[in-house]
Amino acid sequence: MAIPSISELTVLKSLWKRQPLSAREIHDQVEGELGWSYSSTRKTLERMLAKRSVRQSTLHGVQVYEAALEKVDTLAAFAHDFGKRVMEIDTPLSATMFTGSRLVDEDELAQLEQLLLDWPEERGEPA
Repeated sequence: MAIPSISELTVLKSLWKRQPLSAREIHDQVEGELGWSYSSTRKTLERMLAKRSVRQSTLHGVQVYEAALEKVDTLAAFAHDFGKRVMEIDTPLSATMFTGSRLVDEDELAQLEQLLLDWPEERGEPA
C-alpha cells in the first residue's frame, strides 16, 4: 500500500468521519488544519482520484467523494512506516499509541493491533 501524504491523510480522515462529501465540504473540514485554498483541495482530490485513494460519484447533481482506502489498513501502514523509517524499529509495533484517539473505536483499535503484530508475515517482509 502506498502511504498517503499528510495532506491526503487529512482529507481521508474527513471522509472516514462522514462520507460522501463534496469538494467544498471536504475543504471546509480541512481548511483550518491545512491552511490552503479551495483550489488546493480540488488539486489534492484529483491526485487522490488518480491514485485511487478516493472514489468520485454524483449525488443530487453534485460530485461527491468517498474514501477508497480503509481506515485501519491505512493507519497501520502509517504506523509501520513511521516505526521502520523514522524510529528504525524492526519489531512489531503496539497499537497502544492509538489509545485515546478520537479517530478509532475499540474494535478498530483491536484490528489495528492485530495488523501491526502480523505486519511482517502478511506483507512479505522478513520477521
